[in-house]
Amino acid sequence: MSSPRILVFTRTTDYRHDSIPDGADAFRALGDEHGFAVTATEEPGELATALADGCRAVVFLSTSGEVLTSDSRAALRAYVEGGGAFVGVHAATTTEYDWPWYGELVGARFERHPDLQPGVAVVEDRDHPATAHLDTVWPFTDEWYDFRASPRGRVRVLLSADESTYEGGGMGEDHPLAWCHENTGGRSFYTALGHTRESYSDPAFRRHLLGGLVWAARLAVRLPARP
Repeated sequence: MSSPRILVFTRTTDYRHDSIPDGADAFRALGDEHGFAVTATEEPGELATALADGCRAVVFLSTSGEVLTSDSRAALRAYVEGGGAFVGVHAATTTEYDWPWYGELVGARFERHPDLQPGVAVVEDRDHPATAHLDTVWPFTDEWYDFRASPRGRVRVLLSADESTYEGGGMGEDHPLAWCHENTGGRSFYTALGHTRESYSDPAFRRHLLGGLVWAARLAVRLPARP
């Protein structure tokens, strides 16, 4: 029986994060450890082919700008509406601004961020594989993305930002950072964290990514128990 196949899509037409290779390597390492195969691509045509061929999940890893063709848009929509799995990491919310369906898929649209700095994420839901390993607060260093509107009410919020722990937050008390939903047919997971190269070698963050992927793709992976 072949291993489940995961596609990591990393195309950018706007800002490009230096951490993208580290993120792709982290997903490959998770695949090696937990029994799924990971391929990374920048090509929309390869994305469309992988979706049509039945990959278990597609990961948009810090994509930015308009990264899809009309054919790959159609392939992504058909895949997700048919029950496929989507995982968005960090700048995935800066992608395909002119495609409303993608906005519903990823859950929110990036607005701005303050300077990179330490802060605290609040774990709102520990009954999810992406957050079950975390304490109630999670100190982290990132850009603490603000979004044009909170997705709360349309998604299951897993993490939120405590704006009192860093400078420059712009959303106030309702500031989701990671969430999941099934609004577009399949399962979608998004985390705003993952700006720095160092985050992808952080065991807690890798476990966060793994849990999101396992949930979205319904992978049969044994995860560590809640501490």
